[in-house]
Amino acid sequence: MHQSELKRTPLTRVHEQLGARMVPFAGFLMPVQYQSIIEEHMAVRTAVGMFDVSHMGEFYIEGPGATESIDHLVTHDIRSLVPGRARYTVMLNPEGGIIDDLLVYRLSDRRWMMVVNAANIEKDRAWVASHLENATLEDKSDDTALIAVQGPLSPRLIEQLLPGLPDQIRYYRFTETEIDQTPVIISRTGYTGEDGFEIYAPAAAAVSIWEKLMTLGQPLGLLPCGLGARDTLRLEAGMLLYGQDMDESVTPFDVGLHWVVRLEKGPFIGRDALLNQKQTGPRYRLIGFEMVDPGVARHGYEVLNADQQPIGVVTSGTHAPFLKKRIGLARVPADFDDDRFFVLIRNRPREAKRVPLPFYKRPS
Repeated sequence: MHQSELKRTPLTRVHEQLGARMVPFAGFLMPVQYQSIIEEHMAVRTAVGMFDVSHMGEFYIEGPGATESIDHLVTHDIRSLVPGRARYTVMLNPEGGIIDDLLVYRLSDRRWMMVVNAANIEKDRAWVASHLENATLEDKSDDTALIAVQGPLSPRLIEQLLPGLPDQIRYYRFTETEIDQTPVIISRTGYTGEDGFEIYAPAAAAVSIWEKLMTLGQPLGLLPCGLGARDTLRLEAGMLLYGQDMDESVTPFDVGLHWVVRLEKGPFIGRDALLNQKQTGPRYRLIGFEMVDPGVARHGYEVLNADQQPIGVVTSGTHAPFLKKRIGLARVPADFDDDRFFVLIRNRPREAKRVPLPFYKRPS
């Protein structure tokens, strides 16, 4: 896709002024880094970082049948959510393959917001709309800016923006409030493994909110962060990326997402396939590893067993700045149990060792 055909977020001009390196991502022109991915990563782990994630999709579902429709579309129990609570879950096709992973927010008894991956907006919108009964879907993706503030000092930054708010919302809770008379949704969620907040705001207010946060955050060491640090942070925290670690070829059980599945809640799309798989067992497992030999494992690299026969594939891999290790996720057969194996890097087998997930867990 030519750069002129790429979508822009409401903050594109700000990123360019800050000297960000801009790259195509999921049909958008997005900042991959400003100064250094390592510096941005470390700011989030030790202080606070800020991301433009306005490329994500926001669907508003409303009506008397909204709750039942969404519950039928996703694997997790969402009926038990009260307004002000959010939940991470996945949508499946009838064969149990993962259509997308998403966040579901309960705004009121009959009104919900679904937040989907940027690359899947059109696919997800058509899928969700075709399965709604007594409910309507409004796609506000293009009208919504999303700013993520992440890191151990993020509560101090949000406290300066909206005094008292960090004490009001705990993890996976949110509130509808205002910033300078502009209505916003602020949730205590994120994709970095750190404490953090995500601010959903009208596109027209994005620049003023971003600039206000930059000013307030300067004494705290706030850095703007790009997609590069977002990827290294989420991988250190063992969080999966749609399109790499999961897609429609695998089920939640194949990639360790058992915890977002509630088979006992009743019918949902893909449930029968998962019930069958529960009897037969998953086909794959997603394992964490560290490189022992030199080299960084990347998405798509072959995984070899002790006899150097191909048995799997690297789904994500990077140098982890905070841990100072070269880490990755690999999809291997469910019965693969070896602690040592090889990754084919530039046609040379390099030794790796299996390690538990997540690689990094923030101090409590």
